[in-house]
Amino acid sequence: MPRKKAETRVATKRDESGLIIQPKIDYVFNEDGTVDWRKMVKQEFLVPNKQKTDETDVSKLEDNQLIILLGGIKELAQIRGYTNVRYDVTSPSNDYVVATCSIDWIPNYETEDRAVTFSAIGDASPNNTQSFAKFFLGPIAENRAFVRCVRNFLKINIVAQEELGNSKLFEEPVDAGQTDPKHLLERVMKEKHVTFEQVKTRLIDEKFNEAVNFNSVSDIPKSKVFELIQRIKNKPAG
Repeated sequence: MPRKKAETRVATKRDESGLIIQPKIDYVFNEDGTVDWRKMVKQEFLVPNKQKTDETDVSKLEDNQLIILLGGIKELAQIRGYTNVRYDVTSPSNDYVVATCSIDWIPNYETEDRAVTFSAIGDASPNNTQSFAKFFLGPIAENRAFVRCVRNFLKINIVAQEELGNSKLFEEPVDAGQTDPKHLLERVMKEKHVTFEQVKTRLIDEKFNEAVNFNSVSDIPKSKVFELIQRIKNKPAG
């Protein structure tokens, strides 16, 4: 069986303003010359907020009717540029976790060429999570803090899936014996008729680290599994 040729990664290069010039990024700017980070969100990372609308075409929806997926938040953070992400779990307990996410953003012209550290808080408890999430309060709190940190810093007024404490990733209750997120991913893939090869191919296309070496769902990092569950769950039927 022929082996796939290893993909060559293009080193990121930035200009004196801190904007990426290699690989090419199609920046969108506001009238004042700052980057319009909202318009930089790719449509594939936006889904309808089913609590607010029955419309399925995201191009017809206002920002308050949309949800941004974790993959979109991560992509924006990478384009903007940062040097470090730190989490501080300040109030851990069995049923309540508070996490603070601090991101060290690289200098660019929007911050007058100064490095900036920006922080945000996310919390998780059985009262503001549903489905499998209530069994993973630590990662959920950290993800909430991360998306809020990126959204608030880049002035994006679209709520993230992770922030919707009463949102449902699954319509029916999840048995506590089936709460392993990778098992849940396999279940959603089966429901949506998505194969592992399709998932792997998409991750490779998105240049996800080590995706080319994945042989099964068990090889996918847990942090990515949460995002994939959301993306596949929101995939239209058919």
